Amino acid sequence: MKLNLTRPICFFDLETTGVNVTNDRIVEICVHKIHTDGTEETHTWRVNPTVPIPAGSSSVHGIYDQDVANEPTFKELATTVHQLISDSDLAGYNSNKFDIPLLAEEFLRADIDFEMGKRKAVDVQNIFHRMEQRTLSAAYKFYCGQNLDGAHTAEADVLATYEVLKAQIERYEELDNDINFLSEFSNRQRVADFAGFIAFNEEDEEIFTFGKYRGMTVKSVLQENPGYFSWIQNADFPLYTKKVLTAIRLKNFNK
Repeated sequence: MKLNLTRPICFFDLETTGVNVTNDRIVEICVHKIHTDGTEETHTWRVNPTVPIPAGSSSVHGIYDQDVANEPTFKELATTVHQLISDSDLAGYNSNKFDIPLLAEEFLRADIDFEMGKRKAVDVQNIFHRMEQRTLSAAYKFYCGQNLDGAHTAEADVLATYEVLKAQIERYEELDNDINFLSEFSNRQRVADFAGFIAFNEEDEEIFTFGKYRGMTVKSVLQENPGYFSWIQNADFPLYTKKVLTAIRLKNFNK
C-alpha cells in the first residue's frame, strides 16, 4: 500500500552516544523520505559525535570511536539534513520521546532554527503500544511476518519502521491513512517541547509537567515568579525546551 500524503514524510532513526536528550550526541542517522508522488529516497550518515562513545552504547549499535573518527560532525552535516527534511512531516519509532528532541538539540547546537510547529509527527511505537504492546523487532515480526535482521542499525530500524506503519494501516480499520490522524493518534500527550517538560492542558494552555509548578500554566508561573524563566534557561534542560519557553514568554509578556 501507499501512504496517503499531502506533503512528504521523513522516517528517521538515530544511533547515539546514550539516551540523555540534552547531553548525548548522534553517531548515525538514517532518513527515508517518501514524496507525495510515491518516490522514495534513503540517506544514511555516520557522524563524529566529538565525544567518546560509551562502551554500553557501542555494544547496542555496534559503532565505536574508531568507526566515526574520520566522519563529519553533525554541525558539518546539519545543513544537508535540514534541507532534506525541511518540507516534510516526521515519523519514527519512539521518535516523539527521543529522536525528535535529540535531533532538535543537535540542530540548535549547529545554529539551525529547527521548528516543529508546522510539522506533523507520527510515532509508530505509540501506535504499536496502543494496539499490541511490543518492541520494534516484535512489531516487524507481528505485522510483516519477517525477522528484523540488522536491528539497532539506523537503516534497518528506519526501513522496518516504515514497513510496520504501512502494515498497521492495512491491519486496523480504525487507523486512517492520513498523516494528520496518525500524528494525533500516536501522540499520548500533547506537548509543546517534545521532551515533555511543557505540555498543553484541556484549555490549550501551556503548563509545566514537573517540579513544584507541575500542572500550573506557564503564563501564571512566569507572572508570579519571573526568575523561574532564568533558572530554566541556565539549568540542564534541552535547548528546544528553552526555545519553546522563550516563545511563550514573548507571546504573553512582550506584546
